[in-house]
Amino acid sequence: MNELQAKWNAAYGSVDRQPEPARVLTANAHLLPAAGTALDLACGLGGNALFLARRGLQVTAWDFSEVAIERLHQQARSLGLALTAELRDVEREELPEAAFDVIVVSRFLTRRLADAIVAALRPGGLLYYQTYTRAKLTESGPNNLDYLLEDNELLRLFAALRLRYYREDDRCGDLAQGLRDEAYYVGCKEVVANAKPRLG
Repeated sequence: MNELQAKWNAAYGSVDRQPEPARVLTANAHLLPAAGTALDLACGLGGNALFLARRGLQVTAWDFSEVAIERLHQQARSLGLALTAELRDVEREELPEAAFDVIVVSRFLTRRLADAIVAALRPGGLLYYQTYTRAKLTESGPNNLDYLLEDNELLRLFAALRLRYYREDDRCGDLAQGLRDEAYYVGCKEVVANAKPRLG
């Protein structure tokens, strides 16, 4: 176990509340398919995975913290939900291509995975993404700029997808109102029309 893994094991082990799904997912749940496969990438305690399983999707959840994965297993069992939670180093292991109808990423950012995430979506698949920005107003989330989004960065990282929803309040207007600190994105992978069959 490396130092970073030990840090997250300790963090997840100390949480005494139920995991909540990302706001971007709950606010845009009406866009979800009625059935299909979903991946909660870097799932933590699995709030997104549990939400998707309740919606009837076939859910896989990956994280490199064994504490998080074990707690997610226990939570799913206690709720009678079927999902697959696996110990995976998501930064090192390859994502399967065209494997998921939905991918959710919340409060995790590794920019070099953007193309692999797009490739892992099936045609018509949806990406839900929410994480912290460099313009955040509070101390929540990381302080390392490597893990904070630049202005409108999700739009650039996932330009290959069709935009379905985006919100990034930044520091505009009344800072006591709105959704500050994070960017919220939903994109859809384009469905390529089948080529016409050859005649003769």
